[in-house]
Amino acid sequence: MALFVDDITYVYEKGTAMSVNALNHITVEIPDGQFIGLVGHTGSGKSTFVQMLNGLLAPTTGRILWNGQDIHEDGFDKKPLRAAVGLVFQYPEHQLFEADVLSDVKFGPRNLGLSEEECEKRAEEALLATGLPKEFWKASPFDLSGGQQRRAAIAGVLAMHPEVLILDEPTAGLDPKGRDEILDMVRDMKNHRKMTILLVSHSMDDVANYADRILVMNAGAIMMDGTPREVFERYRELEPIGLSAPQTVYILEYLKEHGLPVATDRLTVDEAAAEILRARKQRNV
Repeated sequence: MALFVDDITYVYEKGTAMSVNALNHITVEIPDGQFIGLVGHTGSGKSTFVQMLNGLLAPTTGRILWNGQDIHEDGFDKKPLRAAVGLVFQYPEHQLFEADVLSDVKFGPRNLGLSEEECEKRAEEALLATGLPKEFWKASPFDLSGGQQRRAAIAGVLAMHPEVLILDEPTAGLDPKGRDEILDMVRDMKNHRKMTILLVSHSMDDVANYADRILVMNAGAIMMDGTPREVFERYRELEPIGLSAPQTVYILEYLKEHGLPVATDRLTVDEAAAEILRARKQRNV
């Protein structure tokens, strides 16, 4: 177990008239190797929560444990933590700043004190992993498309060799093709590198397609924690907080109400299509 969140709260502007409770008594384990979707409406506390996980913010009360150590205790070195727990912010292209893509990706490894040869090696491996063609490696990051910039920014975090990769709305603003390419890439990295992935998303379809586990946040707390099927079985509870199930669930519910004997817990398009064909065949027998 790499990360354990132990009863944390977080209060913005504590002790002032502007005081706001952003997180309320969250306890959750993030074990090695899971692909976790973190969902919630705007203002539910998602971004505050993920910034706790590599020490960018300190909880007002409670503890964040990395391999059993409190990351905010005296003497804890956060530099290795931030290499191990990589955070890609929403609109990660805002993190790009060097003259060319390769230099940008090498920035993190350089900060770890690695040799120039090792920095170059890690940067090239990370860019290859994200699928950014070599023809763009010496280009200015600001000359790339939105999807290419996302790949470059993710490569910059990958070059640190993180054990945990946190992506805060990594597909925001991308077209459907770009979104699918980024998420397919992240899933492939998780499978090949045995990384832990924490994906913050507003898209229920995305977390249904990619996540092993879903955390639902509401009012700064964890409202649900389970597999995609377990969470979306309770989709009527999600609607009052501005969330919904994947579209497949609503389509299957509609067909069931109109007489087709389908199971309604199929979350992906392929699963739903197979279930509809099965039900139609069964009805026609």
